[in-house]
Parts: sequence; C-alpha cells; structure tokens
Amino acid sequence: QVQLVESGGGLVQPGGSLRLSCAASGVRFVIDDMGWYRQAPGKEREFVATISRGGSTNYADSVKGRFTISRDNAKNTVWLQMNSLKPEDTAVYYCCAVRYILAVGYDYWGQGTQVTVSS
Repeated sequence: QVQLVESGGGLVQPGGSLRLSCAASGVRFVIDDMGWYRQAPGKEREFVATISRGGSTNYADSVKGRFTISRDNAKNTVWLQMNSLKPEDTAVYYCCAVRYILAVGYDYWGQGTQVTVSS
C-alpha cells in the first residue's frame, strides 16, 4: 500500500522560510509526477507546484520565484523549499504522487502538514 508522509510544516513569521518533505513508501511502480497542493480554511484545494520524473517543474503564479520544488527519484521523495513566506501561504500542504497508465493518471495523497505564516 502506497503511503505518502509529509513533514516540515510549522509556524513561521512573514518573510521566513520552511522546507517541506514528502516520502513515499510501499511503492512498487515508477512514480511519474510528484507535487504539492494546499488548502486554506474555507477554500478549495489548490495547485502549488509539480515536478516530473525528468525534472520539469510547474508552479502556481502565486508562488513563482518564492517556492522551489525538487525530488529524488531513487528515494521517492519530494521537497518544497518555501521562501519569502506570506500570511496568504497559510494552509495545509498536501503531497501528491501520480502514476500514468495509458494516459490515465492515478494519484496518491499524503495526510497534509500545516503551514502557518503569522507574526
């Protein structure tokens, strides 16, 4: 059974940094894309960043230039370096792993880690 476990969340002041980690275990296939999504109170879950197995990245406009996604394919691990954090970045951050079979994506999700940006 595939499990994704996030870590690294916490409370940080505006302008500060955090690094989120997500490790996938029980994986018996090749993970194609890995990514991060977030959900703020009262809002829908939204896309933050994704990275392909080959290292191609995509970012939400709201985090471009501040967040950096990276991964280690051998360890099935993905990170999200978050700099210049703003109060509006406060949310539960979820890790996602996607496997494609015949162009159909099968996704796996972690339980989430809370990030709070506040003075």
